[in-house]
Amino acid sequence: MKERLESLGSEALAKIEQAADLKTLDAVRVAYLGRKGKLTAILRGLGQASPDERREIGQRANVLKEELGKRLDARKETLEAAAQQQQAQSEFVDLTLPGRCPRAGSMHVINQICDEIVDIFTQMGFQVAVGPDVETEYYNFDALNTPDDHPARDSHDTFFVKPGVVLRTQTSPVQMRVMEQTPPPVAVVVPGRVYRVDLDATHSPMFVQMEGLLVDKNITFADLKGTLMHFIYTFFGKNTQVRFRPHFFPFTEPSAEVDILWTARDRHTGEVKSKWLEILGCGMVHPEVFRYASYDYEAYSGYAFGLGIDRIAMVRHAISSITHLYENDLRFLEQF
Repeated sequence: MKERLESLGSEALAKIEQAADLKTLDAVRVAYLGRKGKLTAILRGLGQASPDERREIGQRANVLKEELGKRLDARKETLEAAAQQQQAQSEFVDLTLPGRCPRAGSMHVINQICDEIVDIFTQMGFQVAVGPDVETEYYNFDALNTPDDHPARDSHDTFFVKPGVVLRTQTSPVQMRVMEQTPPPVAVVVPGRVYRVDLDATHSPMFVQMEGLLVDKNITFADLKGTLMHFIYTFFGKNTQVRFRPHFFPFTEPSAEVDILWTARDRHTGEVKSKWLEILGCGMVHPEVFRYASYDYEAYSGYAFGLGIDRIAMVRHAISSITHLYENDLRFLEQF
């Protein structure tokens, strides 16, 4: 029994030192110290030995068990340290290498232009208002004095969601919603997406527009002209030539379109040319619109205007087609 115990100890110690990983080491522990291990079996068989032999062998077996436990723990620490070092080497990051930086984003050119225009009007005391893209025919047409037989209400000009509901063709419906909830005086600008059945180099089925509305006592066309001239001079430059042309809009009377004399170099010939460009429509709010808003049109007057942000962006940056603004081509957008 003594010889067997010594042989078992030597065998176990050798296998502990030979264990190359934690899994193998645990298998050695189970083989010798587990419930069915070899040393455990010897301890269980001591009942068959004489009392003197039982005492001696029991002591030796316990000493061996303690020794094997210490060797197992020491070998485990060694293997764990080696595993951690190997993992650290495999996950090594060379901090001297340049980092992989994500591409920096930037604001879309339309948003740049829109924010710049809004800033000009907010500095004059206008507030920003917003409204839904999906609008009722009442707010989009009826309340803006646009009769049922007006061409704009045909399906080839307007996107109909369902009977009585459309994708708004302008941001003017927000003006009516503001007037319904706010007693005069009112001064708002309304930027937002609008939708029309139209597509060519200068028109898109979806584009960005901004309406403006001011209502108070004793507002005249001269106030409208002064406001727009301040905007044009601030945005396009003080030397910009401007003209107002009579026009018709159902919701304003009198109405006008505003042009600027724009000088630019022809991208094909290189020749510098000047031409009149329409940039916005405007007019005095029609009394019928005030009636829908429950405003006293004899006590109050006001003006409204609307401009296409896309058109302004195309003029400023000499963009040949509106489709460039919506194609999401980074080679184009990164220029701004």
